[in-house]
Amino acid sequence: MPQPPTLKVSEIFFSAAGEGRRQGEPTIFIRLAGCNLRCAFCDTKYAWKDGREMTIEQIAVRAEKIKKKFRVDWVCLTGGEPLLQEVRPLVLKLRRAGFKIQVETNGTRALNFKPDWLTVSPKPPAYRMTADCRRLADELKLVVTRSLGLKEINKVRQALSGPVTLFLQPQSAASWSYKKAWKLYLQAARAGLSGIRLSCQLHKIYDIK
Repeated sequence: MPQPPTLKVSEIFFSAAGEGRRQGEPTIFIRLAGCNLRCAFCDTKYAWKDGREMTIEQIAVRAEKIKKKFRVDWVCLTGGEPLLQEVRPLVLKLRRAGFKIQVETNGTRALNFKPDWLTVSPKPPAYRMTADCRRLADELKLVVTRSLGLKEINKVRQALSGPVTLFLQPQSAASWSYKKAWKLYLQAARAGLSGIRLSCQLHKIYDIK
């Protein structure tokens, strides 16, 4: 008898969406374990490895229990890098339960389904994105690292033909990164780059999960 499909899960919790255009919305986060990039500036390094093996049914039951406690429609699949694992069966299961699905990805892995909201956050130095991530992205997010410049912002912005918003997100709420984000924002405005927005990590400001 075949075993039920499983995923390695780092954590499941309720919070407010902290980033991007969905910022502030009630959300169930399903953080999957594993990452293929392991950036030095990552603020969720604990999700790079380990993780608890859970069946699709167990994950869905946990999400439905949270929904009984909080009025929430959105589930965000994040990581690590969630697309390293086969998440489509979980997405289908959660949608049948009435959830809308957001995926946060670094953009290096192909999608075999269309999320209700796709956040793509390409990473240095290559800022590589697959064709389907470029095509389906609802928003882009760039962490304002010490190496980020207008050249990289323009490269990522030009990779998408549609009017997709690109958020400049300070690195781990560091004061130097906020200052640099503003400088880059001014440069982008002078250069006439469209759709560039300043961002922050709301959950860090509120000191919540």
